[in-house]
Amino acid sequence: MVSRPWRVLAGAGLLGAVLGLWLLGARPQFSGGGYLATGTEAARADAVLAERFHAGLPDLVLRADARSPAGSEDVSRAGLDLTVRLSRQPGVERVYSYWNTGASELLSENGRSALVVADLAGDDTATARAAARLVPRFTGAHGPLRVSATGTSYVSAQATEVSGQELLRAELLGVPLAALALLLAFGSPVAALLPVLTGLFAVLGAYPLLCALAGVMPVSALATNVATALGFGVAVDYGLLLVSRYRQELAAVEGDAHDADGRPDTRGATLRTMRTAGRTVFFSSGTIAVCLTPMLLFPLPFLRSLACAGIAVVLCCGLATAVVLPALLVLLGRWIDRGDPLARWRRARSAESPLWRRVARAATGRPVLAGGCCVLLLAASALPFAHVRFGVTDYRVLPAGLESHAVAAGIERDFSLPWDRAVTVLLPATDAVEQEAEVTAYARQLSERPDVASVVTGLGTYAHGRQVAGPTPGSLLQITMGGTWLAVTGSGPPASDPDLVQTLRALPSPGPHLVTGCPARVLDTKTALAHVLPFIGALLIGCVLVLLFLFTGSLLIPLKAVVLATLSMCASFGAMVHVFQDGHLRGLLGSFAVTGELETAMPVVMFCFAFGVSVDYELFLIARIQEEYRAGADCRTAVVNGIARTGRVITTASLLVAIAVLPLLTSHVVLLKMFGCGIALAVLVDATVVRGVLVPAFMQLAGRANWWAPAPLRRLHRRLGLHTAFVPPAPTGAVPAQQKQTVRKKIRT
Repeated sequence: MVSRPWRVLAGAGLLGAVLGLWLLGARPQFSGGGYLATGTEAARADAVLAERFHAGLPDLVLRADARSPAGSEDVSRAGLDLTVRLSRQPGVERVYSYWNTGASELLSENGRSALVVADLAGDDTATARAAARLVPRFTGAHGPLRVSATGTSYVSAQATEVSGQELLRAELLGVPLAALALLLAFGSPVAALLPVLTGLFAVLGAYPLLCALAGVMPVSALATNVATALGFGVAVDYGLLLVSRYRQELAAVEGDAHDADGRPDTRGATLRTMRTAGRTVFFSSGTIAVCLTPMLLFPLPFLRSLACAGIAVVLCCGLATAVVLPALLVLLGRWIDRGDPLARWRRARSAESPLWRRVARAATGRPVLAGGCCVLLLAASALPFAHVRFGVTDYRVLPAGLESHAVAAGIERDFSLPWDRAVTVLLPATDAVEQEAEVTAYARQLSERPDVASVVTGLGTYAHGRQVAGPTPGSLLQITMGGTWLAVTGSGPPASDPDLVQTLRALPSPGPHLVTGCPARVLDTKTALAHVLPFIGALLIGCVLVLLFLFTGSLLIPLKAVVLATLSMCASFGAMVHVFQDGHLRGLLGSFAVTGELETAMPVVMFCFAFGVSVDYELFLIARIQEEYRAGADCRTAVVNGIARTGRVITTASLLVAIAVLPLLTSHVVLLKMFGCGIALAVLVDATVVRGVLVPAFMQLAGRANWWAPAPLRRLHRRLGLHTAFVPPAPTGAVPAQQKQTVRKKIRT
C-alpha cells in the first residue's frame, strides 16, 4: 500500500465510483417489520389462520367516518362501493367490511364509523408496497364517507418512508456537526477528510450488500440508518487513532529521516504507524464484527438484518482503513497539517494528556477507593433496569401525528374490537358443525373463567358460562371445513394477558389447538429471545475472550474487559428504562410515545453494538499500555503512560461517535431515538468512567498478573505469530547523530 500509493488510490476511486453509480439506480425493498419471532406457536397459528381462514392481523384497515349512521341508505351504498372497488385491485385477496358482513365488531360504538379490512397478497415487503400504493387511492372523501387508513402493512410502509426521511435529515444535520467536530479533533481540513473518506468507502461497500440481501431476506429499513451512523463512527475512531500515531511518528523523525530524494521519510512513519496502530485496527474491526455475529442466530428478522448491516460496514471500514489510509498518509506527509492554524503548537505540544495523566495517577494511587466509587456509580445507574418491562414494536413507534398511528389509536378508542388484546384459539382439526356440542361446551367452559370476559365463536358469543349472542355473518367466517377458531378477550388488566395465553395453552380442548393473537406473539417473542440468549451470550463472550487473548497474550485482561464492558452496558440499560419506559427527560430528548415498555430487541441490539465499541476502546488502551510495559516500565508507570497517551484519543473518539449518532436523537421514530441515545451514552461512559478510572484501578491491583497466561497458551500465542516484537519508542528532542542513524535504520527495516 505504501510502495504503490497512486495505484491503490486509483483502484479505490474506481471501485467507489462503480458502487456509487450502482446505488443511484438501485431500488431496494426494505422491510418495516421483522420484530416478531419466527417458528413459534403463534407464528404457526398465524400461518394456518391466513391460509385456511383468511384471518389474522389485518394488512390494511380503512376507517370510514360519516355524519349519518353507517346503516343509512346513502352511507351503505357508498360503503359497499368502496368495498367492491378495493376488492378488485391487484394485490388484494379479500375484503371484509361492516357493509358486506354485518359484523358488529366492525361498527363503532356511536354507529357513525365502520371498518373495511383487506388481506393483501405476498410477504411483508410485498404487502407494504401494496398498502403504500392503495392508500392514496382509497383515502379522503368518497361520497358521504371520509376514509383514513392503518393496518400492519401500512404501518410498515410508513415506517420505511419515515426511516428514509430520517436518514436524509440525519445526514443534513449530522454532516455539518461531524465536519466541525472533525476539524476541532484533527486540526486541519486535510486530516479531517481522511476518516470521512474511510467512512464513505465503508458505507458504499456495505450498502450494496444490504440491497442484495433485501432480495432474499427481510432487511429492516432501520438497518440503513444504523449502517451509516456506525460506519462513520467507527471510521472516525480508526482515523483518529492512525492519524494521531502518524503525527507522533512523523514528528519524531522530522528533519532527520529522509528518503533517497531528500524528502521526509513518510513511508517509514506510515509503516511504523500501521505496525502498531494498524494492528490494533485489524483486531478491533474483527472484534466488533464478532460481537455482532451472534445476532444472526436470533429468531427475529429485525435483529438479523441489523447484524448484517453492522458486520458489513465494520469490516468494510477496517478494510478501507488498511488499504486507503496508508496510501493517503504516504502521499500527504507533512501536508496532513496543511490548513491547521495550530500546527506549530500541536507539534510542540506533548502527545500526552496532562489531565488524563493526573486522573490515572489518582486512580492507581488509591485503586480500591477509585474503583469502588465507579462501581457504585454504575450500579446506581443500572437500578432502573430491575423493573424493566419488554414489549413488541407496533404503530406507537411512529410519530403520533402520522396517519397509521392516529387511525389505529382512534380505532382502539372508538371500537369495541380489542385489536391488541384478543387471544385467538385455533382448533385446526375440529369441525364446528359436526362437533357443535363439543365446541359449545369448550366456549362455555372458557367463558366461566374469572380472567375471561367473553368468547366469540362461529356459533355465537359466550360470557359467564352462557350464550349472550347468536352467530353473525362475520362470525361465520370463523368456521371452515374441518376447523374453527375462537376469539377470547381477557377481563383483567393488559399485564395479565400473558398469563391468560399460558392458561389457554394448558387447558384441554376438543382437539389439538394453537394459541395466537397479539399477547401470544409478544409472549412467544420474549420466550424465544430468552431461550437463545444464554447460548448466544456465552458464544459472544467466548469469541471476545479468544480475540483479546490473541491480541494481548493475557488471560486476565480479556476477563477484565468483558466484566467492565458488561457493567457499563447495565448502566446504559438502566438509563434507557428511566427515559423511554418511565418517560423521564422527554423535554430534553423531544416528544415520543411512552408505552411503559422497552422494545424487546433493542437491549440486544444496544448490547452487541455498544459492547463491540467498548472492546474497541479496550484495544486502543491496552495496546499502548502493553507497549510501555514491554519497554521496561513497571506496572503503574505503564498504565499511567498508556492512559496519558491514549486518553485524549479515546475521549475524542467517543465524542465523535456520539456526534455521529446524535442526529438519531432528533428522530421521530422511537427505536432510532432509543438506539442513538443508548449508543451515545454507552460510549461516553465507557471512554471516561471505565477507561479513565476503572481500568487503571484494576490493573494497578492486578500488577504483573495482568500479563500472565499458562505456559502452553504462551507458546501457542507465540507459535501463531500474533505477538509483536518490541518497537522502541521514537526519539524526541535532540539526540546524537549516531543514534539518529540507528533509529532511521530500524524504522526502515
